[in-house]
Amino acid sequence: MDSKAFKNAVALLVAEKNISEDVIYEAMELALTSAYKKNFNSKTNVKVLFDRATGEIKVYSYLTVVPDDKMTKEEYEDYLFEHYTDEDDEEETEENETVEGEEQEEAPQISYFNPETEIKVSDAKKIDKTLEVGDTIDHEVTPKDFGRVAASTAKQVVVQKIREAERNSILEEFGDKQDELLVGTVALEDTDNYFIDLGRTNGILPKKDIIPGEKIEMGSQIKVYVSKVDNNGKNLLVLLSRTHYGFVKRLFELEIPEINDGSVLIYSVARDPGNRSKVAVYSERANIDPIGACIGEKGSRIARIIEELHGEKLDVVKYDKDPAVFIENALAPAKELTVAVTDPKKQEAMVIADGDNFSLAIGKKGQNARLASKLTHYKIDIKTTEQAREAGINFR
Repeated sequence: MDSKAFKNAVALLVAEKNISEDVIYEAMELALTSAYKKNFNSKTNVKVLFDRATGEIKVYSYLTVVPDDKMTKEEYEDYLFEHYTDEDDEEETEENETVEGEEQEEAPQISYFNPETEIKVSDAKKIDKTLEVGDTIDHEVTPKDFGRVAASTAKQVVVQKIREAERNSILEEFGDKQDELLVGTVALEDTDNYFIDLGRTNGILPKKDIIPGEKIEMGSQIKVYVSKVDNNGKNLLVLLSRTHYGFVKRLFELEIPEINDGSVLIYSVARDPGNRSKVAVYSERANIDPIGACIGEKGSRIARIIEELHGEKLDVVKYDKDPAVFIENALAPAKELTVAVTDPKKQEAMVIADGDNFSLAIGKKGQNARLASKLTHYKIDIKTTEQAREAGINFR
């Protein structure tokens, strides 16, 4: 293996991919150890050391020093055969007979001498007189043709570390992007998804998560909401959406400075994608009109959001700590409503509305009432005065 070329490759990898040099060399030594065992000797305890200064690779076998009387399995069996008699067998049988109910001790486990991983103390002292039982001794066992294996292994390690570094870098960049608004370029399309180029990686925008009726053009820039970031260990999955209620919330933060700086706060958002959204806002500053701040002069701010939402209608309502007042606000454009919280624990409320306000409160196919319920987190029962009386309810 060309050690100079490898060292240059490692240096480039460290600089461009921000990978620790120690990580690369440690991974290389582990990989080379596995390669040696696979190609040369799988039983021996070995370690591979890479000299970073010279690029030289050496394989060392290390043996544990054990007592001289430790026998191999074959030596132990021969010993038993030579010394074990029939009389001994009978005596041992009698001694080992157990009384009923008496527990029998388990036979001790025998550890045999393994010349592949161990060396007897007398032999070890021939190499180094200071060695004692329990010490380890190393000796070089580098094969002549190990360079070929090392070159192939080094290449695999470098490629693997590049992939890991890129994956970790992308994960670091996008791991905290969930629930954020990003701008990307429409790069590819298949039957079910659009693939959005986000720079370091592609995000997946399912076609079911685009706004109904909008057309997505290849190569166009598009705002997307990151609904999920999933790292499955191999690939980073960035799921995108334009129908998530969080998309509306992030658009408000983008377009309305008072929300961005915290002087106007969003309490909740309810959305029927492509049709209507309701956004509840409030301010803790008495001199700020939260709804006016969101609408903007001549509706300029809200108009930009509606345009991004492909004409989706937007109701901006004022949040109130009094749930009855909040529910009445949430049911706009309906007016002249009577609201009563019937069960605070279960978060249930009844609303009385008459005339046109009854149909406005419910909305087309129940949309207005449904969105108001999501916005306030209350179950809302809407009745006319007559329906309430028929049900025995009268709280006017």
